[in-house]
Amino acid sequence: MATLKKKSPCVGDRNGAIKNYPTQPTNIVLTQQDVILNFMEAINKAGLFTKTSIIADGRLHRFHVEGDKRGSENGWYTLYGDDLPAGAYGCWKRGISETWCAKSDQELTQVQRKRNRIRMVEAQNARKIEEEKRRKSAQQKAHIIWKFASRASDTHPYLVRKKVKSHGLRLYKGLLVIPMRDNAGNLHSLQFIDCDGNKRFLSSGRKKGCYFAIGTPLHTLCIAEGYATAVSIYEATGFACVVAFDAGNLEAVAVSLRNKFPNLKIIMCADNDVNTDGNPGLTKAKNAARRISAYLAFPSCAGDFNDLFCGEAV
Repeated sequence: MATLKKKSPCVGDRNGAIKNYPTQPTNIVLTQQDVILNFMEAINKAGLFTKTSIIADGRLHRFHVEGDKRGSENGWYTLYGDDLPAGAYGCWKRGISETWCAKSDQELTQVQRKRNRIRMVEAQNARKIEEEKRRKSAQQKAHIIWKFASRASDTHPYLVRKKVKSHGLRLYKGLLVIPMRDNAGNLHSLQFIDCDGNKRFLSSGRKKGCYFAIGTPLHTLCIAEGYATAVSIYEATGFACVVAFDAGNLEAVAVSLRNKFPNLKIIMCADNDVNTDGNPGLTKAKNAARRISAYLAFPSCAGDFNDLFCGEAV
């Protein structure tokens, strides 16, 4: 059991800095159950709700996050339940990585601070090792699925509805399959699209900086979010286009392609998400364009370039 002054648990940011939330100081004794409950509260506040039983053994554990695909274990945590209750937690899928301590930084001795820092570094290293294992496993699975997937035809319901063709796509169990590659052409993961346009990625696969290329860049290269949007641009202009898969990946893909094609004219083709707070499609495309000194294009109306292409933009 740990004796300490009653304070709200201190939560660290991604850099490990401790944030304190002081309350009424009261001397209490924390049982291991208290430690686990407080740690669970921090995990819940991060939006990583789970029914997993927490084990305070100082080891890395994976857990299922409520709302994720059944059987998936995208969450992770490490919790020490000894005389210095502390831990780390996060989610590979959501890019969350936080630290937690039952005591505030002011309550720790210099020796305890050093000890806690070392343990948090060890926890993060264990997370990185586990993440790399997951990435490699997903990459192997992606290669197998891609190898045995058949060639997709232009008659797939999603392509018909979007009025675009298949440019190198494959079909797996009725789903369109789009390869996600890095600058060197290495396959890392896959995106799947069903007949209704629902999209999902291969679990644990790498997305950051990966893209799907359509056409050969000669003097101009366009970067868009989704496949249908990219193909609409390609078929309308003849310009090579790449699929970044979502707004959050635009900048990483843009930087990667600028490094590969330093002298090429690059156009960020944004989704105009006027009906979404902050217009993430346009905002992130602007940031990416600014980062690599690229041009910016976006529909004058709400929607993306496929909506414009199909006459569905409003």
